[in-house]
Amino acid sequence: MDMAPLNHMPEPLCLIENTNGQLLVNQEALKILSAIRQPVVVVAIMGLYRTGKSYLMNKLAGKNKGFSVGSTVQSHTKGIWMWCVPHPKKPNHTLVLLDTEGLGDVEKGDKTNDTHISVLALLLSSTFVYNTMNKIDQGAIDLLHYVTEVSHLLRIDTSPDLNGVDDAADFVRVCPDLVWTLRDFYFDLEANGKLITADEYLENSLRPKQGTNQHLQNFNLPRLCIQKFFPVKKCFIFDLPTHQKKLTQLETLNNDDLDPKFVQQVADFCSYIFSHSKTKTLSGGIKASGSHLENLVQTYVNAINTGDLPCMESEALTLAQIKNLAAVQKAIAHYDQLMGQKLQLPTETLQELLDLHRASEKEAIEVFMKNSFKDEDQGYRKKLEMQLVAKQNDFRKQNSEASLNRCLALLQDIFHPLEENVKQGVYSKPGGHGLFIQKREELKTKYNQEPRKGVQAEEALQKYLESKESVSLTILQTDLALTAMEKEIEGIREEFTKAEAQRLMESLTRHQQMTELRKTLNQERVRLMETNRVYQEAQQQKAMECQLQVTEVSQCSLQSQKTVQESILQIDKALTNGEKALAGTGAGLRSQQMSRFRQSLLTYLSGVSSYNEEHHLFLWNTFCLI
Repeated sequence: MDMAPLNHMPEPLCLIENTNGQLLVNQEALKILSAIRQPVVVVAIMGLYRTGKSYLMNKLAGKNKGFSVGSTVQSHTKGIWMWCVPHPKKPNHTLVLLDTEGLGDVEKGDKTNDTHISVLALLLSSTFVYNTMNKIDQGAIDLLHYVTEVSHLLRIDTSPDLNGVDDAADFVRVCPDLVWTLRDFYFDLEANGKLITADEYLENSLRPKQGTNQHLQNFNLPRLCIQKFFPVKKCFIFDLPTHQKKLTQLETLNNDDLDPKFVQQVADFCSYIFSHSKTKTLSGGIKASGSHLENLVQTYVNAINTGDLPCMESEALTLAQIKNLAAVQKAIAHYDQLMGQKLQLPTETLQELLDLHRASEKEAIEVFMKNSFKDEDQGYRKKLEMQLVAKQNDFRKQNSEASLNRCLALLQDIFHPLEENVKQGVYSKPGGHGLFIQKREELKTKYNQEPRKGVQAEEALQKYLESKESVSLTILQTDLALTAMEKEIEGIREEFTKAEAQRLMESLTRHQQMTELRKTLNQERVRLMETNRVYQEAQQQKAMECQLQVTEVSQCSLQSQKTVQESILQIDKALTNGEKALAGTGAGLRSQQMSRFRQSLLTYLSGVSSYNEEHHLFLWNTFCLI
């Protein structure tokens, strides 16, 4: 943050003008704030008019004059006036002093306007000075309580992130410190016979009483709220400054003209403010600069001017309104917290959501009853119940949407393989539709087994199946067409199979016949081979026997040859004689025939190897013929 020094204001300037009940921001003052880049310590004062507020603020500025100090019963300060000066004890910090219009001005007669001025002072400050007269009484407590409640409501409306802040340290940083100043205090600081300090007096005044009846609750409520709103509290008492007649010239008097005790009391007050007043801090621990303060001024004034704050003449009724509105907000916040912790969308059933809603609603109403204030006609409870009904309807809608989203995601994930198979034509075949239906039923079962689908489970499934009905119909039509074609092909195949079977049967018959023939031929071959073997053996036996006979015959052959030779000689001789005889008779042709016959006969006989009975008969017949 830039720590460059600022040319501080020589005198106060009106920050927020109050004109006919309308609050207007002074743009010149905003420019001054926007130029302050240092951290700011903001001290604001609130109290009844004509009670010396401006005097204390001038002392904090280190001046006797500055903020207007009136000398009559007429209020001088209108709206909120600002004076930015260097901080006397915090280097590179700016002290922003805010003096407010006095409360209870009879000429103004507008309590609502008083409230708005006080609320602005409280919200803008880091130290809030509450200036009252004489003592701490119930009226002063109620007024401060009223202002804190309205300011709390305005801060929540303008900064929703501050609602329900649980960080105690952050709450302490954001909320201002309270400095309660008691003017013209003339009582003894004593309790139960013992002297007490001003701080103890403040603590005792804000201490709640034990008990639970309505009267005690009404007594304790503002005190508890003030204690919670102001974690840090300090009290200063001031004696009468001087003689009553000199009070009208208070700003012109020197310290020597004032009661020494009063002078010391003012010095102690200023010293505490300078030493203990903290830097204006925003939520999250952000140290506010002048520009931050500028934004806060515009934000809060705009909110007030739009009429967002309660505006009623009766403070009691307004407090009831504030408390009950706050009670409704706390109850709703508690309901939201419970639902946020326990609700897991989507619920398995609608009844599960309704049961959780009823349990949270019950606790929310208990929170409201604990924090409500005089809700005699139960109007705010009815508002709470209406908001809870709206919350329930909203959760039912969210539950339905969450269920639908989960179901669609599950359907996409579970049925994706089926859709891919369809794209790849896995079911474009005879019987494919049955396989498609079977797979779809399996996936439906898997989908139904998935937990926490919520109230849209069945409807989402049916809508998905309906969206895919055309796909199922296409697969069915393809299945029927391919099945009919397959049947036709099957018929042809059956006919072909029958013909083929017949051909195979005939072929088998022929094969069996050939097998039988081969068997018969083989048997015949074996038989022939056996016969041939027997024949060969017989032939061999015969050959052997013949060989023996040849041996025997060969011995006779020589004798036979000799006999043959002799016979041949005789025949040749006879034929020769015959030939000669024929030649002598002159039968030449006959003689030639005889000669040729003789040659043939000799040739034949020369080829006879053995002589037997047959040869003998032949020779005999031949001879006789000759």
